[in-house]
Amino acid sequence: MLSRLTITGVLIVLGFSSCSRQSEPADDTYRGFHDFDIKRGVNISHWLSQSGRRGDEREAFFTRDDVAQIAGFGYDHIRLPVDEEQLWDEQGNKETRAFELLHEAIGWALELDLRLIVDLHIIRSHHFNVPENPLWTDRAEQLKFVDLWRELSDELKDYPLDMVAYELMNEAVADDPGDWNRLVAETMEALRELEPERKIVIGSNRWQSVHTFPDLIIPENDPHIILSFHFYDPFLLTHHQASWTHIRDYAGPVNYPGLSVDPADLEGLPEDLVAVVRNHNHVYTRESMEEMIMIPLQYAREKGLPLYCGEWGCLPSVPGEMRLQWYADVRNILEKHDIAWANWDYKGGFGVVDRQTVEPYHDLLEVLLK
Repeated sequence: MLSRLTITGVLIVLGFSSCSRQSEPADDTYRGFHDFDIKRGVNISHWLSQSGRRGDEREAFFTRDDVAQIAGFGYDHIRLPVDEEQLWDEQGNKETRAFELLHEAIGWALELDLRLIVDLHIIRSHHFNVPENPLWTDRAEQLKFVDLWRELSDELKDYPLDMVAYELMNEAVADDPGDWNRLVAETMEALRELEPERKIVIGSNRWQSVHTFPDLIIPENDPHIILSFHFYDPFLLTHHQASWTHIRDYAGPVNYPGLSVDPADLEGLPEDLVAVVRNHNHVYTRESMEEMIMIPLQYAREKGLPLYCGEWGCLPSVPGEMRLQWYADVRNILEKHDIAWANWDYKGGFGVVDRQTVEPYHDLLEVLLK
């Protein structure tokens, strides 16, 4: 998750369903989530994904107590990223303890009446933040990807259809969108032979950007698909000084709403940094962000499928009031249009709790969930 190289008084909506009818299409083809009923969730990052923790440290990082706290906050589901290198060794053998932890997490969620999305986040042949991914050029890696899902299905198929869903892959970054579409088709065919009615989350190419939805092709006449996008715009705001990004060296002020960076604040900076900032420097308001989100929403309506924002968040490196305003505006847009969501993340850099003490950030939770 997180890195994007090319991405693009507080109003709070109190009830997800209270605004739903006004934005449903007149032909009533929008099926909604129905038997996998989700509205507001949170990502469990840096546990079974993007983490070197093993042994006792991994055991302690995420426990039933965390799930109980998440449920107590008012979330109704968890998006759980998992990585190939955690679940399988380099010879393709299952890592027993990692799979046990996955099952334990699902069990905790079910016990506390939380739904859960198992997201295959990073595989050895594909990472959303590297320029070369063998997945798109090596047929053996594509077949391996399908087999990973066969094995995951074999592990997870007995969980209730209305409580556990799968997400094919986090943030595909194929140069040719057709490569992602073909892999989606092949993987879905294999999964549907095993689990015809499991909810499957599918995102668009290039970091699940709103702008790439017109290129996405999904299987026809499959009512058990959930379409997914991620939202981190304005990038200069949400990833201000993020060490893993190409904008990390810009330490000047940022703005929201409005133009992200005042041109005067770029004076005297290195030209290459100025060029990077200018590439992302646009005017963002609640209205302009809603226009962006209408791209995947229109696609979802045309397909008669529900839409999900599986990641969105803003680092605390910007002024708190500005950050909370952005969260309130994005939540307002999502819930106005019946788009379920999971913010990034629980106790990572974007977290709703302190990663050391697990104490809640009440101001952020108030904006997200009240």
